[in-house]
Amino acid sequence: MTFSYNKLWKLLIDKKMLKKDLIEKASISPTTVAAMSKGKPVSLETLGKICELLECNIGDIVEVVIDEKSKGVLS
Repeated sequence: MTFSYNKLWKLLIDKKMLKKDLIEKASISPTTVAAMSKGKPVSLETLGKICELLECNIGDIVEVVIDEKSKGVLS
């Protein structure tokens, strides 16, 4: 399972913000943004900070991508 933050990147473009602006204004680390760029999970606290800054909900910035290996594991 990976995560897609494409919605977040699009939202930043719409708001004319750069990733460095997100880092500064949401008080998150560059390492966290790098992890997000690679589809890695980040904490709910981090997602909450981003949502608060951008005035949105978590579903507006991240999607879960279920790969073939993960399908049916919990069934």
